[in-house]
Amino acid sequence: MGVARDSASAFAMPPAQLAGVALARLAAGAVAGLRPARRAARLDVLRAVAVE
Repeated sequence: MGVARDSASAFAMPPAQLAGVALARLAAGAVAGLRPARRAARLDVLRAVAVE
């Protein structure tokens, strides 16, 4: 197990693959946020912030 001296050779990823991974992460984040966003959109704002 050698240590790479050149930082460019330590990690290399094709730009198309990098773009694909970034888009997949963006899509996953958007899908994960859909349910809470829909639930929040249905709340009555005044009732949500009211303190009894």
